[in-house]
Amino acid sequence: MLGRKVVASSLSGGLKETQEMIDFTGKRNITADIEVVPMEYVNTAMERLMKGDIRYLFVIDTGNTLKAGQDKIAQ
Repeated sequence: MLGRKVVASSLSGGLKETQEMIDFTGKRNITADIEVVPMEYVNTAMERLMKGDIRYLFVIDTGNTLKAGQDKIAQ
């Protein structure tokens, strides 16, 4: 594109749509299965992602505040 301009979009919508989805799932007690990953494990997590060796959504615990190493946590 001229002037190195980029047009980008998100499939997840904007803030309003995101809040609506959070409200919808909260009212219906819909949760996600996640795997909490400590910051030190990020490189290994990326390797697993490339291999397709993941079962749950990775959540990277940058503040070391979540329970890492559990296979399945409902959020």
